[in-house]
Order: sequence, then C-alpha cells, then structure tokens
Amino acid sequence: MPIANSAGRRIHYEVNGDGPDLLLHHGFTSGSQAWRFFGFTEVLQQHYRVIVPDALGHGLSDKPHDSSAYTLQQRAADVVAVLDDLRVEQVHFCGYSLGGWVGYGLVRHARDRLRSLILGAAHPYADHSWDTFKGIDGSDPAAFISAFESVLNERISDEVRMLVRANDLPALAAAAQQPRPDMAELLSQIDLPCLMFCGDADARHAAVTRATAALAQGQFVSLPGVTHFGGLMQSKLVLPPVLEFLAAQRRD
Repeated sequence: MPIANSAGRRIHYEVNGDGPDLLLHHGFTSGSQAWRFFGFTEVLQQHYRVIVPDALGHGLSDKPHDSSAYTLQQRAADVVAVLDDLRVEQVHFCGYSLGGWVGYGLVRHARDRLRSLILGAAHPYADHSWDTFKGIDGSDPAAFISAFESVLNERISDEVRMLVRANDLPALAAAAQQPRPDMAELLSQIDLPCLMFCGDADARHAAVTRATAALAQGQFVSLPGVTHFGGLMQSKLVLPPVLEFLAAQRRD
C-alpha cells in the first residue's frame, strides 16, 4: 500500500496506468475510490498514469482531529509529498470540490509542480458557508450532515448520507473548521492551461463561470441539470471535455 509521509502524517495513494502523470483529488467526505466507482479511473488509466490520493482525514490516510492539520498550505504539501514519493516533477492536476480548492492551494504554494489544472465545482472566492460547521464536532452525524447540506445548498440522497456517515466525522468536522478566505488574486497568476467545469444546478455555478472568465487560458464546461454531488457522479458528461483538454496539452 503506497504511503507518502507529509508532516509526519501518512497520505495513502494508488497509481494505475501508464503515460503522462495525472493526479485526481477527490472532494470533502469522499475518497480516492470514488474516481474508480464513478468510472473515471478505468478510462483515464488507458492514457495516463493516474495518481489518486486519499486526502488527509479521508480513506486510508491519517485522520487527525486537530483543525490546524488541515490548512490549505498543508493540503498542498500533502499532494507534493505524494509527488515526491513517486519522484514526479510535474503533474496534470484534476480536483473536484475540495480537490479544486487544493488546486488553488497548489497554484499558491507549489506552482512549479503543475502542468495543467482541471478544477470541478470550485472557485477561489471567499466561502462563508463553511461557517455553519462552527460548533460541529462530528459526534452527532445528523448535525454534521445538516451542516454539510447547508454548505452544499442541496439535499443529499440516503445513499450519500450512508457514505458520509461511514467517515471519521470528528476528523472531517475538524477539517471543516478551516476558513475559506478570498484567493481571487490567484486567477491573474494562473498562467497554465485550465479547464473548469460545474453543474448548472450547483450553487457554485455562477462563481465558477466568473472565475473562468478571469483566466488567461481558461475553458469552462457547464453540466446541464447536474448538482454539486452529481458533478463527480456524471463521468459520461465530464470525461469527454477532460480527455479533449488533456489531449490538447499532449499536442502542445
């Protein structure tokens, strides 16, 4: 089981396929296996060496209950630790939701490790919706899910509720305490190809559209009728533009 060490904590990851390196970073309450479950890994590994870590607090990675472990700078460092463990200098980075937020963190803290960016349902503007997690410690799953639905601005299905409850909720509650300050200044600094996508039924759609317009090399794909959680589940909608975008980087 591949493990990278980051600030003394274990970050689990898996590697599949062969080709240019592509790292997939999942969202909050999800895990590396989501990419396989929803059909991404099987397709992408035919063309790329696909690196899928479990973010700190998720999956088989360590799960500290201290909020200070989950700063954006540390999350970026966790990705770098995986790249260093694999001796990868630069990578195509694809992040969804929390993963997209980490993508912005990599732009700020480790720009030299990026070849391109694919960011799903994530924008760099201040997001105070996470303040709803204040006072949530994970001991009450119903309260955790209620706070999470408030952040998402949508109801989640019974199936997703079951998956969320299977997590280490105190660890995720600690992670949710980290603020999401404004980082819009990064948009003018992103000088590499960037593909953004978001469902038009996702509350973040307008913000992601606006962020894309500020990019020097930005492309935006709107997913019709897709909610925030649906964005990762709809691989048949997401994969075609992702493959086209990545293929263009190989031609350049």
